[in-house]
Parts: sequence; C-alpha cells; structure tokens
Amino acid sequence: VKLKLENFQITGSFKLRGALNKLLSLSKSEKENGVIAVSTGNHGKGVAYASKVLGIKSTIYMSSMVPQYRRKAIENLGAKVEIVGQNSDEADLFAKNLAKEKDISLIHPFDDEKVIAGQGSLAYEIFKELNDTIDYLFIPIGGGGLISGFISVFKQLSPKTKIIGVEPTGAASMHESLKNNKLIKLKQIDTFVDGAAVKKSGKIAFELCKKYLDGIILVPEGYICQTILDMYNNEGIIAEPAGAMSLASLNFYKNKIKNKKILCLVCGGNNDITRMGIIKERALLYTNLKHYFIINFPQRAGALKDFVTNILGPNDDITHFEYSKKTSKENGPA
Repeated sequence: VKLKLENFQITGSFKLRGALNKLLSLSKSEKENGVIAVSTGNHGKGVAYASKVLGIKSTIYMSSMVPQYRRKAIENLGAKVEIVGQNSDEADLFAKNLAKEKDISLIHPFDDEKVIAGQGSLAYEIFKELNDTIDYLFIPIGGGGLISGFISVFKQLSPKTKIIGVEPTGAASMHESLKNNKLIKLKQIDTFVDGAAVKKSGKIAFELCKKYLDGIILVPEGYICQTILDMYNNEGIIAEPAGAMSLASLNFYKNKIKNKKILCLVCGGNNDITRMGIIKERALLYTNLKHYFIINFPQRAGALKDFVTNILGPNDDITHFEYSKKTSKENGPA
C-alpha cells in the first residue's frame, strides 16, 4: 500500500510509516477488532490516517494535558479520541489494561519491531538519495523508535556514518540508561519537549543504542527554544521542540563536525502559535537576556523613578513590574 504523503503533514510522516507498517502486519480478525493507541500528537495522527486508509477502526487515548488543537487534528483524520488520565503515564496504563481486557491491538509508538521498520523506511530513502556520503547523523530520541530505524539501516548500509542521538536535558532517559547500562525509568521529567519527553526509553532502542550509537548529546530546553525561534525567523521553518533538537545539538558538537557532511533530522511541526510566548520566555532566560528579581521596594513617592534612573542600565528594560501597595508598611516586595 502506497500512501500519498502530501495528504499528511510531512513532519509526521515517519510516524505514519511506522503505524502503517504495523497495521499491515495485523491479521484479518485483529483489523476487524480495531486498534487503539496512546499519543500526544504525531503518533496519533499516524495511526488515525493509516487506519482510515486501510478501513480499520481506531481510537486514540490522550491525557488531559494534550492541547485541544492536537485532539482535533486526530479527529479530523477519522479516529475517535478519548481523554483519560492527567498525564501520559495514566493514559498509557489505561490503554494497556483495555487492550488486555478487550483483546484489541495496541499500536505502540516506538517499542515494536514493525513500527521501527516502518519508521526506518525514512532512513532507507535518505540513504538511497545521499548514498554513503554522510559523515554524521543527528537524530532526536524520545522513546527511541526513529533512531532504532536509522541505526538498523545505516549500520548495515553505511557503517562509517556516525549516528549521534539527541535528547532534551530535562528528559534524558536514554542517556541515563546508557550510563547505568540498564533501562532506567526517570522519576520526574520536564515535559516541555513533549514529542521526546518519556520517562523510559524502549527496550529495543536501548539494546541498539548500547551497541551501535556513536554519541549522545543533551540539549537544554532553553536552547531548543532559541533554535525554534531562529529556524522560524531565519528560514521560515515551523518546528516543534522535538523537531528542533537535532539542529540545536550542532553547537555542542561543532569541533567534531567541521568540514564534515552532516544530516539533521527535523521531525515535528506540531507547534501551537499560543506557545510562542513561552518559547520566547525560555529562550531569553537561557541566554541570560531576561531575569526575574523580587526586590524590597520602598513605599514612597518617586521610588519607581529612582529605580529606573539608578538601577537599570542603558540597555535594560522592564518587561513586568508588579507592586501591591500596603499603607501599613514602609516597604514591600516588587
């Protein structure tokens, strides 16, 4: 079955490939029973669209944390969306229990050989187009399905190509697992890079990365935010945080890749315009261009004027000022 990828957001195409390959492997009775999946966005769209094309009923479970626009995007592709749990872990547990109870196929986003093989088809197309001239590949790691596909293809067809994994600093589950030589489940993660924020990497991915990965880079969330802004302002590319990670990682590897041919996978355009304020905020904080101070402010006439004149430098600006005046005190927090 060949799908017209122009009918699907190309930023989600590797998720579509993985879902399609898994659905094609199901038996007739499994297809008739329908499928379910847990997703924060792209995986759900991939399962929804592939199911629609193949005539399979699909239900996508999402936590209440997932933005409304992502739910609508999946519903528009023909799947039923159910909201369960307060976070991805709770939604995942619900779906696993339901799959066992109802004997329904649960399409895992990354820890499945068929899904990995489907996602790996993207790596194979890249290899065919560029041959073995790539020195370095920079691939984002979430659960590990995508990088598993790239490792499987390039380590067979182009073993000289070095594969570098990229994770967000606040959700470095693969990095921790490799460091401890066993799968580690993180107790807490920063969920900002939602497309790559998983507490525990896939087992298949861990085994492949342990054996074949040539390096791993942790990129701070603030720097990822700055990269998102740079990509949009300079190139007109809309990338979600997980999609911008590979490009953001280059600055941490610049001495090794000088005069080398590299490929960065920009995968994910699920970026809500309402998040741009948060993205800008985190970028400014990371680059030390914005700071928050709580100061003890005197309660007298002219105090704010003195502060602006005597404290702020010529290039400084106030972006937010809040002060609750209390007549019973000589000063208070501002």
